[in-house]
Amino acid sequence: MNQNNLLSASLIFSSVLIAGALIYSAGLKTINSPESQSINASVSQSIFSAEEVIPANGVELPVKWKNLGKQLVESGAIDANKFEMLYESRGGLSNEEKNLLYGENNGNLTINSKNAGYILNLLWAFGLANKNEILENGPMNDSQYGGAQNFASTGGWTMSDGDAMNHYSKHQFIDLTSEQQDLVARVSKNIYRPCCGNSTYFPDCNHGMAMLGLLELMASQGVSENDMYRVALIVNSYWFEDTYLTIAKYFQNRGISWKDVDAKEVLNSAYSSASGYQKILEEVEPPKSQGGGGCGV
Repeated sequence: MNQNNLLSASLIFSSVLIAGALIYSAGLKTINSPESQSINASVSQSIFSAEEVIPANGVELPVKWKNLGKQLVESGAIDANKFEMLYESRGGLSNEEKNLLYGENNGNLTINSKNAGYILNLLWAFGLANKNEILENGPMNDSQYGGAQNFASTGGWTMSDGDAMNHYSKHQFIDLTSEQQDLVARVSKNIYRPCCGNSTYFPDCNHGMAMLGLLELMASQGVSENDMYRVALIVNSYWFEDTYLTIAKYFQNRGISWKDVDAKEVLNSAYSSASGYQKILEEVEPPKSQGGGGCGV
């Protein structure tokens, strides 16, 4: 299975700047390297390159990971043996990946095409296990769905010690003020992903749960609302590369370069939901596959 994934779907049982010196106000920056100039999308190369959407050498995010991997392991939200066995079949964990899992003083997370799946899985575990009222009182626990355990984001997380629901909203890894919690709720309702029809406020799949975790981290570390949307668009673009290259082409056809798009607008249901993206495909031919977008471990 693709590293970018654990599972995706609504119910498991019933069914995105040129690399170099660019720095966002949130502290986002692309990683310097001359190699990053070499990647071009097959989509309208005369208009833009994939580098604008998914910088080859990655983007440093304005969130410090610190020792959260270690906390996830110690709590059992990640079973280290299961997790290492999963990645053993893919060549094993790199030193950097091990540090994110076991280290005490990790700095800012960096996401790139190679580690996007690993970051997805870490954030998935964090989003699922960190205690948050969205998980407890939001649509995940709406009685019409029969319980939070019935979704891909919960039933699909098989990397925990014991059943995933034993860790669902059970561990206080970070504390949010009421203002920060309101910020997470507000932003999460405006961020969609193209594998599903629900917002991050309803994190029924792995990407949604991981994004919820990322929003919580950003809020807790003082990232502004506007920059939360910027970060979310970058991260979504690495998780769904083909999708956001296509959306970037859609905007370019209308005279709007990717660096000028409104991240909040792009992340709403008109563009980033499964149904919204299907409408984009009616007008824009997607690029030759760059990868990303699958769901599973």
